[in-house]
Amino acid sequence: MSNRRISKAIKRLKSLPIGSDFFKYSYNKAKHYSYKFSRSTKVAYPNSIMLEVTNHCNLRCITCPREYLYGHEMAKGFMPIEQLKKVVDEAYPYVDSIGLTGLGETLMYKQIEEAVDYIRCKSKGIIIFISINAHLPNSVEVASRLADKIDTIQISMDGVEDIYETVRLKSDYSFFIKNVAAIAQNAKDKRADIMFNFVAVKENYHQMAEVVEVAVNTGVKYLNITPFNVASVTAHNVGYYKLFMSKDFKQQLQKAKQKANELGNVDFTVWDFKSKEGFQKCNFPWSHYYVSWDGFMTPCCAKPFPKELNFGNVFKDGLLHCLNTDDYQHFRQQWYKNETPKFCEKCHMIDMPAIDMQLDLPSIEKPVY
Repeated sequence: MSNRRISKAIKRLKSLPIGSDFFKYSYNKAKHYSYKFSRSTKVAYPNSIMLEVTNHCNLRCITCPREYLYGHEMAKGFMPIEQLKKVVDEAYPYVDSIGLTGLGETLMYKQIEEAVDYIRCKSKGIIIFISINAHLPNSVEVASRLADKIDTIQISMDGVEDIYETVRLKSDYSFFIKNVAAIAQNAKDKRADIMFNFVAVKENYHQMAEVVEVAVNTGVKYLNITPFNVASVTAHNVGYYKLFMSKDFKQQLQKAKQKANELGNVDFTVWDFKSKEGFQKCNFPWSHYYVSWDGFMTPCCAKPFPKELNFGNVFKDGLLHCLNTDDYQHFRQQWYKNETPKFCEKCHMIDMPAIDMQLDLPSIEKPVY
């Protein structure tokens, strides 16, 4: 576990619910472990949820599922703020962390500050996470206002100079770097951690060490590197994962690690390359549940397309109901058997072989809170 995750866990423990809410919270935790111990396919109220406040975006990135067939066919919109509040109401006091993000650009959601304030009025201890591309005219202004209210501002960072603009279409690298530096500066000594998330693809993986330097130069404390997931990318097949098994990729990742050690001002984490592949490597059937902007419970954030698969509508039927539908319980039964659902084929959890990177680094398997 990374140092940043440990600090988040400690922060949460210091601000647990009080009074009768503490007993509800504790009972739910006990129920969670009881289900787990008995290998039940049911789940308790979630400790982590991801609310897709919008799937609209101002960029067109080659790493984003919304730019391929499934994304072209999805309905687009913004989560109604009153529905968001109802989901938060049901999740409280059980939830430990809430991500206000998804396929779209979070800061395009005009009620983002209202949503954060509503969660904070419930509890100061809930860990709140957003992911942004730092490309809106008001990105610095809004992110700076949120910096003392939320816990992580993740910024997508997929290359340097021309390579960045090749991966993140419609972007402007100079504008991006200026905004990142301003956000990091304004967040100094505030609650939020600022972190880069780098999705490695064939176009950019040779720049991983350079991205470490950019993080240091802009004041970004945290950098996570993850491989491209082709689960919902119709333009590629699992053969893409050979890139991450190549000698050159391993050398470039080692180079980035060495650069982070040398500079010493950035906490560097990587995807869990070492664990054996298979459906049981994925923890999404059991935690970090994703609710689309229009209320559908989808299996994960890598392929959040309700038309392909969903387990009900949270706005209509409630959070806990959707988590325990017959279809969702069958999905978890497949997990116990380590049988890959058709929906999950091509995912890097399942179809990218384990790789011994020989990196003594904390690993990340799910969205970073």
